[in-house]
Amino acid sequence: MGLFSKDIKTMDDLFLHVLQDIYYAENQIVKSLPDMIEKATNRELTTVLKSHLGETEKQISRLEQAFQLLGKEPKGTRCPAIDGIIDEANDIAGEVDNKKVLDAAIIAAAQAVEHYEITRYGTLVSWADELGHGAVSKLLQTTLNEEKSADKKLTTIAEKKVNLKAAG
Repeated sequence: MGLFSKDIKTMDDLFLHVLQDIYYAENQIVKSLPDMIEKATNRELTTVLKSHLGETEKQISRLEQAFQLLGKEPKGTRCPAIDGIIDEANDIAGEVDNKKVLDAAIIAAAQAVEHYEITRYGTLVSWADELGHGAVSKLLQTTLNEEKSADKKLTTIAEKKVNLKAAG
């Protein structure tokens, strides 16, 4: 079912679809983060990625709680956007031999993922509030805050260390 599918007739349908989209995305991210962690050489970057892997696992649990609160079975719907972001990250990481440049590429890829998640969670929080799903909104807002924090940490590492080293 695509985002503009005829199966989406109500705001509740749309909300559920996007919730399934981000559930799929988070599960794909959990699978791809270990590879990023393994390739990263900057210790601070490795630490942030490992920490975010743990957060992402908690975010999946929070999404499962959200589904439960809505009386729905947790399930994902394929998300070509996150698949594309992850595929691009893997392609770039496979092409970079210089480890300092590779760290910069990993940060860029991780931030592309974070920005996608921030857009999805921001939308879902707004819609949950509008639809009267206050408890679901709180769960999603916690995750949105974590995603923004992870993005900020990646920016700091990039600007203070990694990008300088990569530029030579």
